Amino acid sequence: MPFTSLGLVPELVRAVAEEGYERPTPIQQEAIPLALAGRDLIGSAQTGTGKTAAFILPILQRLARGGAARTLRALILVPTRELAEQVLQSARAYGRHIDLTAAAVYGGVGMEPQTRALKHGADIVVATPGRLLDHMERGHVDYSRLEVLVLDEADRMLDMGFAPDVRRILAALPDERQTMLFSATVSAEVDALARTALAGHASVEIGRRAQPADGIEHVIVAADKVRKRDVLARILQAKPAGQTLIFTRTKYGADKLATFLRREGIPANAIHGNKAQSHRQRTLAAFREGTADVLVATDIAARGIDVDGIRMVVNYDVPNDPEIYVHRVGRTARAGAQGLALTLISPDEWLLMGDIEKLIGRTFPREVIPGFEPSVPPLQPRAVAAEQPRPARSVRMRVGRGRR
Repeated sequence: MPFTSLGLVPELVRAVAEEGYERPTPIQQEAIPLALAGRDLIGSAQTGTGKTAAFILPILQRLARGGAARTLRALILVPTRELAEQVLQSARAYGRHIDLTAAAVYGGVGMEPQTRALKHGADIVVATPGRLLDHMERGHVDYSRLEVLVLDEADRMLDMGFAPDVRRILAALPDERQTMLFSATVSAEVDALARTALAGHASVEIGRRAQPADGIEHVIVAADKVRKRDVLARILQAKPAGQTLIFTRTKYGADKLATFLRREGIPANAIHGNKAQSHRQRTLAAFREGTADVLVATDIAARGIDVDGIRMVVNYDVPNDPEIYVHRVGRTARAGAQGLALTLISPDEWLLMGDIEKLIGRTFPREVIPGFEPSVPPLQPRAVAAEQPRPARSVRMRVGRGRR
C-alpha cells in the first residue's frame, strides 16, 4: 500500500518520499485514515514503528486546509525535551511544502523565544507539560483556535509523574477538538486518561504485546558485578564500527560508566535528566554523527533518542520490568535491519532475566568472555512459553464517556 492510498495531499506524499519512505508502516496504515476523518483515537504500537508520522501527517493536512493562521491550532504533548525536538523536526520535514509553522516548548532553555512563538507564530506547538504550564500561568497561551491535541508516549508521561500537569492542561482546552493518544502500552492509568481526554474513539493496536523486532539477536554475557565494566570494555573494543546504546539503572551509574569507557579509549558519553540541555544536545549530535558512537543512558533519557542505525543495545543493568527490556532493545533493528541486544548479567540478576525470557517466549544463548569467567556458572535456560500475546493488528471502535 503506497502513501497515496491513505488520502494524503500531494505535498505531503512528496515530503514523505523525500524523507526516504515508500510505504506506510502498519500503525500509519491504520491511524492516518482515521485521523484524516477527524476521529479521536488511541494508537498503541512498539517503539520505532512510525507513530510520529501517524499523527503529524494528518495534523499537517488538516491545518493546511485553512492556510497558515500563525496561531496555536495543534498541540502535541510529549514527556521529554529530546522527544519534543524530534517531533518538531518531523513536523518541519513533512511540512516543508506546506505554509505552516511549528515550535517546541520545553524546560532548560530561555522562555522568551518560546513566548514569541506561542503569541505570534506557531500553528503547531510541541511541548512538555511542565514548561507549557509555566507559559499558561503567565498568560502566554491562547487555546481559542485549537483544533487538535496529541498526547504522545502517554505511558511515559504518566510514569514520569506528569498526570496532574496533563489534567490541568486538558481542563483549559476547548471541548471541540480532535484528540489522539499514542502509547507503547495501554495501562489502567493510560486508559483512565483516555476516558477523560477523548470522546468516542477508535483504538488502533499494532503488534503483539511486548515483542521485540524479529531482526534482533539476543545474547546474555555472564559476568561478576565487579567485572561488568571490564567485560563491556573488552566487547566494545572488539565490536565493528557502529552506534551502541548502553542502559544503566541510575544517572550516577551512567556517568561513572561513560568516564571509565573513555579512560579505556572508547569514545563514550552519558545522557540523563541532570545534564544541561546544551550538553544533551551536543551529546546526541555527536552520537548521530558517529564522533562518539557509544552513548550511556538511563531509561527516561533514552525515550527521547530516535536514532536510526543503532547496531547494538547493551543492558549493563538488567531492568526490573521485562517490558522495559523490550523498549530498550527496540532502539536497534528498526525498519527491517539487523541488530544485537546484549545483556551483561551478574549472579543476582538471573531471576530478572528469567522474567524477560518468559515474557518474550524464548531463551537466549549464554556466553562468557574468556578471562572474565563469573564466579557462579551461568544459569542454564529452561523451556519457556510466551505470555499471551495480543492480536497482531486490530482496530476497534469504542464510545468513551467523553470530555469533561
